[in-house]
Amino acid sequence: MTDDVPKGSAPETSESLKAFGEVVKVFRKRAGLTQEQFAPKVGYSVPMVASIEQGRRLPSKGFVEKAEEVLDAFGVIRAAAKHLTRRAGLAKWFEEWAELEPLAVTLYTFESRMVPELFQTPAYARTLFEKQIPAMSDDKIESNLVTRVERASILTERPETIYSFVVEEHALRRQVASAEVMREQIDHILAFGERRNIDVQIMPQSRGYHAGLGGPLCLLETEDNAWYAYCEGQGTGQLSSDPKEVSMLQQRYARMRAQALSVEASVGLLREIRGAL
Repeated sequence: MTDDVPKGSAPETSESLKAFGEVVKVFRKRAGLTQEQFAPKVGYSVPMVASIEQGRRLPSKGFVEKAEEVLDAFGVIRAAAKHLTRRAGLAKWFEEWAELEPLAVTLYTFESRMVPELFQTPAYARTLFEKQIPAMSDDKIESNLVTRVERASILTERPETIYSFVVEEHALRRQVASAEVMREQIDHILAFGERRNIDVQIMPQSRGYHAGLGGPLCLLETEDNAWYAYCEGQGTGQLSSDPKEVSMLQQRYARMRAQALSVEASVGLLREIRGAL
């Protein structure tokens, strides 16, 4: 498991994020609430509340509104949120989806190109960043690594959220990094697959046509049972809450889960892939 920030890195922050975190902390203490008492009132985990108060995580719009309401903050929290700078390490067109991920009670992911980002180890992700075209600066690579690790923390911080991953077999067999890195990556996925709230299924290469040939997709349900869909291309991303579009993608994902290997068979294939490295 890799829940820590990559060695040699520290979470990116900004003065505006630190200031916002301090504002929330002051009003939380004024209300006589501990982080453990405050977190469920805003729908976040305690570690995420701590990250926001420490200026390490950009709060979602939902968090801002809930915190303002719960803490009766006279509009101060909303005002502080207006001055937040953009989260480092995230593409602008991905930010809205990234804000929703920590709020999910259900999160489905289909990936056909690479190991899903929430599963990527720092070593695997670093290889992708270092080989990206146009080339990234060292600072940009480190910033992206920190952000990716922090995003992945939802897999351990939200144990009641239901996660489903369907991954193309060839995306796991593609040796984008050294054999050692790839073995570590497969072990990482296998470890997550042991959690009772995380299902990992492999779409086998032997499967001809399947419902995911249109490309990667993500589906997400929030606590108020609102569903969102996200699809991504090269340098673009599209977030949708349109019921018809979301329903269509839900149908495709449901068919993919039926067409992929079972969870048990997927574990066997993952071990086979690892053994071949």
